[in-house]
Amino acid sequence: MQTPEQLKDLVKQKYAEIAGQSKSQNSSSCCGATSSCCGDEVYNIMSEDYTQLEGYNADADLGLGCGLPTEYAHMKEGDTVIDLGSGAGNDCFIARKIVGPSGKVIGVDFTPAMIAKARENAEKLQFHNVEFRQGDIEDLPVTSNMADVIVSNCVLNLVPNKHKVFSEVYRALKPNGHFSISDIVLKGELAPSWKQVAELYAGCVSGAIQQEEYMGIIKEAGFSDIIIQKEKEILLPDDILKQYLTEDDIAAFKASQNKIVSITVFAKKPAKDERGCCEPGSGCC
Repeated sequence: MQTPEQLKDLVKQKYAEIAGQSKSQNSSSCCGATSSCCGDEVYNIMSEDYTQLEGYNADADLGLGCGLPTEYAHMKEGDTVIDLGSGAGNDCFIARKIVGPSGKVIGVDFTPAMIAKARENAEKLQFHNVEFRQGDIEDLPVTSNMADVIVSNCVLNLVPNKHKVFSEVYRALKPNGHFSISDIVLKGELAPSWKQVAELYAGCVSGAIQQEEYMGIIKEAGFSDIIIQKEKEILLPDDILKQYLTEDDIAAFKASQNKIVSITVFAKKPAKDERGCCEPGSGCC
């Protein structure tokens, strides 16, 4: 059993490899890095089409998302937006188009190679109100109550401590601020062998948790007005399943009610925190 730090190191290593690849290379694998764990069809299944959105930049699109959180995030001109797991900057640049020159966008990623790639893209585009900070989204490198909107695209399923992430999202948002986050969740139990495969953990579904648990974490963190804005079942092709499961296992999985689902979730930070928490930093909330 790997520790949270070992899992983080694994993800950082994988996404450092991804940062050096093109979208076409990444799209051949749900893991992002070329490997034997995934099939050619996965990119079209996992990812959404960004190309029609204003602000889209092909150099920043590595084909790693599972939703379009910026489309559902209700951003407006002048907003301050934070993108969790910002990668090469794709969601940040789309957000910047919406918030305009009077707004600000901060991308946070803990892979140095991704930060370097995003900063290079921002410099080429001459964007001066988009900033990329290296950091762990379990301990966001931002001050409290600074963001109007937080977005994230298929990142939290890679994070060991989701409670801590949503606690940090709550801290970073202004009162009445909100988030729109796309992520992978489960309905029912996947075969244990999937969760033991490091390649899947670093890319697709093995780090995902049950949808009910995921939504419960958001509620426990203190958010209100929680809704699922979009839901899409992820149907993995047989050429992926056959890498890890027998024919009988595949048939049993397909016959079950178990599902892998991409969801986009919206929630709001209340104007007043009435949870009766201790002082900030005490760790009791």
